[in-house]
Amino acid sequence: MTLHTPKITGAQGRPVIRQLDEAAINRIAAGEVVERPASAVKELVENALDAGASRIQVDISDGGKTLIRVTDDGCGMTAEDLPLALSRHATSKIDGSDLLDIRSFGFRGEALPSLGAVGRLTITSRADGDAAQIACEGSRMSPVRPAALTRGTVVELRDLFFATPARLKFLRSDRAELQAVTEVIRRLAMAEPQVGFTLRDVTGGEARTLFRADPANGDLFDALQSRLASVIGRDFTDNALRIDAERDGLRLQGYAALPTYSRGSSAQQYLFVNGRPVLDRMLYGSLRAAYFDVLSRDRHPAAVLNLIADPQRVDVNVHPAKAEVRFREPDAARSLIITALKSALSGAGHRASTTVGAATLDAFRPEPRVYQMDRPSPASFARAFAFQSPGFAEAPQAPTFTPPSEENAQPHDEHPLGAARAQLHENYIVAQTAKGIVIVDQHAAHERLVYERLKRQLADTGIRAQALLIPEIVDLSPTDAARVLDAAPALAEVGLTIEPFGGNAVAIRETPAVLGPVNGAALLRDILDELADSGDSQLVRAKIDAILSRMACHGSVRSGRQMRPEEMNALLREMEATPLSGQCNHGRPTYVELSLHDIERLFGRR
Repeated sequence: MTLHTPKITGAQGRPVIRQLDEAAINRIAAGEVVERPASAVKELVENALDAGASRIQVDISDGGKTLIRVTDDGCGMTAEDLPLALSRHATSKIDGSDLLDIRSFGFRGEALPSLGAVGRLTITSRADGDAAQIACEGSRMSPVRPAALTRGTVVELRDLFFATPARLKFLRSDRAELQAVTEVIRRLAMAEPQVGFTLRDVTGGEARTLFRADPANGDLFDALQSRLASVIGRDFTDNALRIDAERDGLRLQGYAALPTYSRGSSAQQYLFVNGRPVLDRMLYGSLRAAYFDVLSRDRHPAAVLNLIADPQRVDVNVHPAKAEVRFREPDAARSLIITALKSALSGAGHRASTTVGAATLDAFRPEPRVYQMDRPSPASFARAFAFQSPGFAEAPQAPTFTPPSEENAQPHDEHPLGAARAQLHENYIVAQTAKGIVIVDQHAAHERLVYERLKRQLADTGIRAQALLIPEIVDLSPTDAARVLDAAPALAEVGLTIEPFGGNAVAIRETPAVLGPVNGAALLRDILDELADSGDSQLVRAKIDAILSRMACHGSVRSGRQMRPEEMNALLREMEATPLSGQCNHGRPTYVELSLHDIERLFGRR
């Protein structure tokens, strides 16, 4: 079956080239810029931010299909500016001389004319003089007329896609579109913590606040932490590490969560470049690589990170919605993210997320009982009958307790993980700290300690390569051959030696000795998949670390082994001195900590 495309032909049957009218051009441009109501909200809110607004309010109706209204207190526009604002490629953001020196959200001058082409758009604004208003419907502009407005700008978009009704069929339910709009506002609120944002649903004439974030005060990190607490939740900020690293003219700032605060999806990963929310595979791959030896594959890190670079080194003009960027030196950006996060995670030492302790307390709390439906046990019935019989004279026996002698009593230990007091079920160490207790999974904790020790030894001695008696020849496509040969120096550092073998074939001459016998062709194709996905490959390193992890598992203290007090304390001290000891090799916690306050609450003492 072939797709028949009708052509406009001339007298000789040749296709005729003709100039499209302005309305058609705007509708085509709108198809690239405005996919759904959330796209329109993003463009309008970014315009408000570029105008220097300190407070932005967004009102929507029916998921944004019938109404989107954005009100800001920015610098505003004059009556002379309004017709220009609705003209294609008219903008105040750039002068067109250098498309790589972009320091604002918007710069193409396409958003407003595109919205005016597919909806009923009204702009009311006030700068220094009187307020003015202009309307645009299906690319037809009305004359500018006086209006009433205190300051700033109000952009009202009604009946989105009325001029292109076919696009309405591709929109999702009102609830789904509303969620997409909310996510756009949340991302922009994280990018600009010192700006206030309000999102309201005015469907049916009643205003319902869906999201509100007041302007945050303080320096960059304090303001960002306050904003993240209100947008993502205090659980994230309580368990996140501050990131502030600089390298090769790039700077990374933000917060990254502890591995024990991992999530089941990537929903809590927010990445920005110069404050612009982006969805970039290379950046997300770098974030995943930074956590790859502390999280299992089915868990995802949580992070809010902003990569700051000279605009000359980042091209944001590669996607109509400006959601993707291109770096002049992508390796530098990737290296900064990985090294900064790894350093922060290592610096966190044995720290585990506070949610671990909260989950432990929840596990201790008994299920609520409905006492009026409880039935006495048979033993209770027998005891009651015995009590009613003559001669019953049983007296309750008080439990005996022998206090510890002075020579056996130990003082409170001031170490972070305390002093070992007991071992339960030959697997859990109970330690007393100055402020509570710590319960340690001895096998998981020692497994991480041995794993880190093996990694240090490997880093000191290097990864030994095993030369193949007969090199393994792998035929690839021209693109794959070039890609894997470009990565050959990095692969050689982890013991995998690859050389060209003529044409599109490559020869695998050495493999990492620690991996033992490997299927070179399958390994190489897995590496190529990772290179295509993220631009870099950690696969060989991940396989080596998996081997070390298995070795650590077999070489660590087993569950069921009784440990002497000095052994338990030695384990606690080594955990305090070892990076990442707060979680096992798969990201699960190695210990939980309960404060004395929490324990007293369990017994109703507070």
